[in-house]
Amino acid sequence: MQTFIGMILGALLLVAGVYIYDSMSTSSVANGQVAETNRTIVNWDVASNDWNAVKVRAHNDWVRLSSR
Repeated sequence: MQTFIGMILGALLLVAGVYIYDSMSTSSVANGQVAETNRTIVNWDVASNDWNAVKVRAHNDWVRLSSR
């Protein structure tokens, strides 16, 4: 049980660290070609859209399964 809690905590810390790093670096989209060396690691808009799609699909599947 402690191993799984450690894995979950590690994954959360990793995502939080990458988000903090990305929020402090400049975006190449916002500043053009000059900021190309400081690109963000994750495209957070795309990640947010993908996460929302996963949540909607899981909800729809749950409704479909629970209605039987």
